[in-house]
Amino acid sequence: MRGGSGDPQAGGGDGQQPITAAAVAAQVGGVLVGDGSIQVRGVAPLDRAGPNDLSFLAHLRYGQWFTTSRAGVVLISPELADLAGTPRTRIVVAKPVDAMVTLLAQFHRKEPRAHGVHPSAVIASDARLGDGVTIDPFVVIGEGAVIGDGCWISAQAVIGAGAVLGTDVRVHSSAVVYPFTELGDRVILHAGARVGREGFGFVPQDHGVLRVPHAGRCILEHDVEVGANSCIDRGSVDDTVIGAGTKLDNLVHIAHNVRVGRGCFLAAQAAVAGSSRIGDGVQIGGQAGVTGHVTIGSRANLGGGSGAIGNIPAGETWSGFPARPHRDHLRATGALARLAKIVRPLEQLVSSAAATPRAGGPPDGSAT
Repeated sequence: MRGGSGDPQAGGGDGQQPITAAAVAAQVGGVLVGDGSIQVRGVAPLDRAGPNDLSFLAHLRYGQWFTTSRAGVVLISPELADLAGTPRTRIVVAKPVDAMVTLLAQFHRKEPRAHGVHPSAVIASDARLGDGVTIDPFVVIGEGAVIGDGCWISAQAVIGAGAVLGTDVRVHSSAVVYPFTELGDRVILHAGARVGREGFGFVPQDHGVLRVPHAGRCILEHDVEVGANSCIDRGSVDDTVIGAGTKLDNLVHIAHNVRVGRGCFLAAQAAVAGSSRIGDGVQIGGQAGVTGHVTIGSRANLGGGSGAIGNIPAGETWSGFPARPHRDHLRATGALARLAKIVRPLEQLVSSAAATPRAGGPPDGSAT
């Protein structure tokens, strides 16, 4: 039995229906080599795949795993199609990784869904629910909220007063949509996400600290996905906007008044400070930080662990702290590594020079 057996050697996939190798080849438009009747029941990497698993090989660097893999069927690139290895049934396809991605849904069992409103949910009398919604146990929906058709809100999630959700929005368990936040169609909020909270706005005063009122909105456009425990602040004097199709990983923070463009990807623990502008198609690596009031141009890349303290031009890749063009960062890192190797000899040279008496002087260096 797969998926839930507890076997660390088991491959991925919790689907129930097997598929033949011939059917896999037909679906991905690949050329089948070997036995097309093999039943595929799951997916797994080459080193852990079993006789009923589908795996893939797209690069020679993983060739050593292929030589001894027990995988029943392997998606393989044309240039590696004749590589020596134990898997006999191969599906030759131009892009094995892309082909695998298209097949993964077949091995993933969908979460059961019962349409309707659970009796334990607390829903304001003037909230509006669309057709075909699912409201799971202990959900709270505030006054004047609008829930679009087909939305699914899981247990203990909170939808604040005046929030507006488009069609087919998925809000997972314990996520919070703060009041007056707007979510477009097909937005996904994973467990524990907090969207639309007031930002970190404080002004020091002589007799304490003044909190800055946040009058702006938080808007997530169509097809945005927000990872578990990520936070997006509402705007203070402007709106916080996440562009259509943008994906945020777990533990990402977006501060107030930030504008993130369309089709961006922010990896885990990335953070963007207030009022910064992120162009379309930007990719930001894990644990990278962007300071406030800077602009990252469209299709730029910021490496993981980097710190952007100034603007980054469109289309460029920057890394390091402070962030600089990636090639410059590599040169600086390489120079520092070489410097570390000569520090000890340099110290010995300086010590030796200091201990050597000057010409014409007494050995102890004292004046005559």
